[in-house]
Amino acid sequence: MPRARNGAVSLEYEVFGSDGAPAILLINGLGSQMTRWPEPFCARLTERGFRAIRFDNRDTGLSTWFQPGDRYTLSDMAADAMAVLDAAGADEAHVAGVSMGGMIAQLVAIEHPQRTRSLTSIMSASGAPGTLDSTPEAGAVLAAVPPDPKADFEAFLAHAEKNALVIGSPGYPWPPGALRERAAAEYRRAFNPTGSQRQMGAIRGDGDRTERLGRLKLPAVVLHGADDPLVPLAGGQATAAAIPGAELRVIEGMGHDLPPALYDIVADAILSAAARA
Repeated sequence: MPRARNGAVSLEYEVFGSDGAPAILLINGLGSQMTRWPEPFCARLTERGFRAIRFDNRDTGLSTWFQPGDRYTLSDMAADAMAVLDAAGADEAHVAGVSMGGMIAQLVAIEHPQRTRSLTSIMSASGAPGTLDSTPEAGAVLAAVPPDPKADFEAFLAHAEKNALVIGSPGYPWPPGALRERAAAEYRRAFNPTGSQRQMGAIRGDGDRTERLGRLKLPAVVLHGADDPLVPLAGGQATAAAIPGAELRVIEGMGHDLPPALYDIVADAILSAAARA
């Protein structure tokens, strides 16, 4: 696959769709690889005449991994996203992100407005007080240390499945066995368990984006699950309230994930924002 570079950081990315089609840049969440934007989801966008670009954030997947003690910011990660656009030959893009990726997408719009045609912030937050307050059960997912996959791979898969169900969408269940299959595929592709800690530091370091979001002048859709235990609905509500003219879409039964049953709902939010650009 092609790679982009932002200084010393190398970024794995993949493009779907026709060269020259309007680009949609997909940014993923904490510790999650670009495969969390699955090919069938990307097809929802390319079928509508867009070019879908997904990539591994720094410290994730096949992009550059950092070392204990290293630090970086969400702005650094937004600059990574721009390096991916450069490598893909896209001067501008409709930008969509989930969770931490939504925060990065917000910063892309704030810091690189000339390259951002629309913004879709999904299951994310503005960083204002109270917008990142998980339930105790969901918060424990972030703090949990997985079993050593080399010592007991089945226990590792069971742990991943259990955690995914804790934060998942009660109204949009996964097909049987799909979460274990995903965990196994992600382990085989890349396993960097310490990257999430540094990414979490970047989230905390960026703080409250409310004032910065208030200066945005672009079409924006904010999509959030009514049943999200990891990033509460208050996160989406605050983001939509901060961005002038933003549309807030609240989905009953949606938690903090992207199961196949939600593909059309999420794709429609991104395409709606793009259509208003």
